Amino acid sequence: MKFLDQARVYIRSGDGGAGCVSFRREKFIEFGGPDGGDGGRGGDVVVECAQGLNTLIDYRYQQHFKAKTGVHGMGRNRAGGRGADVVMKVPEGTQVFDEESGDLLADLTHPGERVVIAQGGNGGFGNAHFATSTNRAPRRANPGLPGVERTIVLRLKLIADVGLVGLPNAGKSTLLAAVSAAKPKIADYPFTTLHPGLGVVKVDERDFVLADIPGLIEGAHEGSGLGDRFLGHVERCGAILHLVDATGEHAGSAYRTVRGELGAYGEGLAEKAEIVALSKIDAVDAETLKQQRERLKRAMRSYGPPVEEGAKRRLLELSGVSGAGVREALRAALSEVDRTRAAEKEAALA
Repeated sequence: MKFLDQARVYIRSGDGGAGCVSFRREKFIEFGGPDGGDGGRGGDVVVECAQGLNTLIDYRYQQHFKAKTGVHGMGRNRAGGRGADVVMKVPEGTQVFDEESGDLLADLTHPGERVVIAQGGNGGFGNAHFATSTNRAPRRANPGLPGVERTIVLRLKLIADVGLVGLPNAGKSTLLAAVSAAKPKIADYPFTTLHPGLGVVKVDERDFVLADIPGLIEGAHEGSGLGDRFLGHVERCGAILHLVDATGEHAGSAYRTVRGELGAYGEGLAEKAEIVALSKIDAVDAETLKQQRERLKRAMRSYGPPVEEGAKRRLLELSGVSGAGVREALRAALSEVDRTRAAEKEAALA
């Protein structure tokens, strides 16, 4: 199934049913009076967060959703029935934007959440509603109010605990495959990952979700490579695991490139808790590894406090193939996630 994380959809809520003009026509009742019923309310357009979905692929093949019109009023004071709603089911982490204004209409993060994004029109009053002491036989009724029509944009942002970032071929997919049951595409050429991937990782009897996004290159925020739109999938992460390829030309330059793209994207990604790790350490000799380590440390100093062994912001080393250093990196990531989630919970209660 193709991964689709953005969709443009036209929606229209139902019109209200018209009121009815009717009079009692019964034998032996000379002055029956008006008995026209009110029209029914039009159906709403509802977005519901559903469990088990992980893509917006359904909205690639159907982009128009229209709720039903309310039933018109009838004689004998019979009100029209309400029009049927349209329920659009979306995965967890979906945001709904109004295309014209750009306003955020809904942010659905928990299964079962429902938000009405287009209300149906009210039904019109029948002529029985207009009867007064001086107008006993009104011959007018209201039409139903029209529904709301708009174009919305659905954008999916994966809900993961840790996001994997780095240049293409930094070893992100290899690490994801090594620590979870996910089976991402792995090859020896850039941009093998074209769509974000998720995996459930278990460490120290605890589980967390790891997200792998396509690699970033210099100028991604301007559209180079695959662009930086996929960074939206790490906006909700509690921490970022930044992999730097030890076999690359210059580890410090690679680190600065990715950090520059995170800063250009915005949305607070540059301020997120970051765990930096040299990857593919099994593919280089000790001298090269030492040189790359020093280059990376110098680059990291320009983006935060000094990097020292034993300090909170230390540089890790790992290999997804041999497994060296992987558990330590996962533990460090989980620790940062716990700290971030605790701070978010405390801020929400304040």
